[in-house]
Amino acid sequence: MLTSDFDYDLPASSIAQQPAPRGESRLLVLDREGPERHARVSDLPRLLRPGDLLVLNDTRVIPARLFGRSAGGGRMEILLVERMGESEWEALVKPGKRAKPGARIELDGGLSAEVLDKREDRYRLRFSEPIEPHLERLGHIPLPPYIHRPDTAEDRERYQTVYARSPGAVAAPTAGLHFTEGLLREIEGAGVAIARVTLHVGIGTFKPVSAERIEEHRMDRERYEIGEEAAAAIRQARERSGRIVAIGTTVVRTLESAALAGGGEVRAGSGSTEIFITPGFRWQVVDALLTNFHLPRSTLLMLVSAFAGRERVLAAYEEAIREGYRFYSYGDAMLLERRGPRTIRLASTAAP
Repeated sequence: MLTSDFDYDLPASSIAQQPAPRGESRLLVLDREGPERHARVSDLPRLLRPGDLLVLNDTRVIPARLFGRSAGGGRMEILLVERMGESEWEALVKPGKRAKPGARIELDGGLSAEVLDKREDRYRLRFSEPIEPHLERLGHIPLPPYIHRPDTAEDRERYQTVYARSPGAVAAPTAGLHFTEGLLREIEGAGVAIARVTLHVGIGTFKPVSAERIEEHRMDRERYEIGEEAAAAIRQARERSGRIVAIGTTVVRTLESAALAGGGEVRAGSGSTEIFITPGFRWQVVDALLTNFHLPRSTLLMLVSAFAGRERVLAAYEEAIREGYRFYSYGDAMLLERRGPRTIRLASTAAP
């Protein structure tokens, strides 16, 4: 398929620049059959079914954007991508022309970073000491590039799910931003179980697809972990014929990657994934998906199209634009049910 098959026109005014209060966003519901319906995230306790399993991504966004100055005094920006050692990170650095190997970037508080080398668009940096203890003081929340404003104190709380636990993401699993602790309790009270997995969202979530044909695109690697409790909860949901409801595309990639690695079974363990889900993908785990609206020509829009049908998803996007829905990370959401027959596969209790 062509990347252009996943294009659509979005007015700039539709891109949310500020978050709505948690639990109050609009929700476009796309069932397996039937027309789309308009609801609210607060309606989830009645939209989900007793016996369903809600799966959350409990990764925590780190303040990964740092600012400093080059030896010549020019302004520099660092976006941490992946920890490579005690004091070494892969990062994006701007402006790149000042980030030659051997260059030093001076940060606040007497800290510095030396550029070791560059591979493709990433730089390997060695900090003068481990940077993690200083991130809360020096770092900024890495808001997406389509939010055209500096991060604020409010973003430190709002660009984070209420159940964030495991630090390591440089972007939020944005579908989870809609939930309050009270809404999660209501959902559990409606007979829906909740499980948590971890996928540390990387910068690849914003990486545009530049190839003309989608099969030529390569995804960035992301790390995930599935605990024993989550694996057991998935097995139990299958035994009671409950749906697996993924909260966000990061959960989809985690569960489907684990199933591919486990011969169709979701087992406890950790790993990394470069999975690229496009139309024609053979689904093994996820039955329903809560997700925000995604960028044109993006891998996430391709994933959602694989899940619910490209034509149907793009028509729903057009409807959302007409109805004034807010798009992207701080925007509104969709609840989609996967098209096609359900795959019922019971995960074994055997060790991986």
